[in-house]
Amino acid sequence: MIRKTIASAALAASMLVTGMAYADVEFKPLEKDPETIVFGIISTESSSNLKAQWQPLIDDMEKALGQEVDAFFAPDYAGIIEGMRFGKVHVAWFGNKSAMEAVDRAGGEVFVQTSKGDGSNGYYSHIITQADNDKINSLQDMLKCDHSLNFGIGDPNSTSGFLVPTYYVFAQNGVDPKNCFKTVRNANHETNLMATANKQVDVAANNSEQLARTQMNKPEVTDKVKVIWTSPLIPSDPMVYRKDMSRELKSRIKAFFLGYGRFGDVERAKEVLANNSDGMGFFMESSNAQLYPIRQLELYKNKLKIENTAELSADEKAARVAEIDKKLAELDILVSYE
Repeated sequence: MIRKTIASAALAASMLVTGMAYADVEFKPLEKDPETIVFGIISTESSSNLKAQWQPLIDDMEKALGQEVDAFFAPDYAGIIEGMRFGKVHVAWFGNKSAMEAVDRAGGEVFVQTSKGDGSNGYYSHIITQADNDKINSLQDMLKCDHSLNFGIGDPNSTSGFLVPTYYVFAQNGVDPKNCFKTVRNANHETNLMATANKQVDVAANNSEQLARTQMNKPEVTDKVKVIWTSPLIPSDPMVYRKDMSRELKSRIKAFFLGYGRFGDVERAKEVLANNSDGMGFFMESSNAQLYPIRQLELYKNKLKIENTAELSADEKAARVAEIDKKLAELDILVSYE
């Protein structure tokens, strides 16, 4: 009875935190399991680069499942989220922020997460500038806010390119990028790195995975940039599937990922993983719970934004902050049961 009560309380808190109730589900339900599984890949870099990294794994997945698996690329993260929402994407590689959107709005469910080739988990957000820029060596140098600098930020659904720097770099310092820089432009990690190296932007958000991958393939590019800020550790990327597929199909998909590199043609799988991103290791079991820290980060970011805005009255601020504090308390309950 106690365990059932705890589980019910956790479920209720989870629904409140995500802002969803079963009657408010926005995604289009699947009528049946897909005959062709569509694998969505977020646009961290060019589609050609991503296809070269992911297609071998997708081919192996197709063989293992005995079912056609097609890759799907979109020009931005939202395209993959919306594809899953309308049942056009069934499995996808996301970052944590985009996975949170997929879980809340697109009928998604986290089932495994990536790891590094050395067995470690997580990665870092960075702020970068040109290696020969002796005027910018720290956040203090960047946040002078005299509208002289061009800033490259990530996709709005990117964890390391947008959410993390928005909270740690800007919200915690009471800075609105639009009121600080000459221009602010959104782009994927690869584009922001190249734009910084080629002096098309002065500073940009990036991450440790993109820098490491580019260092492996194009060291002449990373030699042109330097890191001026590094975030706390970010949880490794989640894999998400549509939660309304049959238990049997979800089990087979999950088994493929958890077995990849552990069983079967181990050497091929390890080579495929090593050539993906900055070198992947095995997939590890996970769940929607890995998104709790990201939800907290999003709420703290919104709380700071409300506290620093001049457009709201003191009473309006207090009411909105109280609502966020309530959601943060609910998250604390969920985290305590992990």
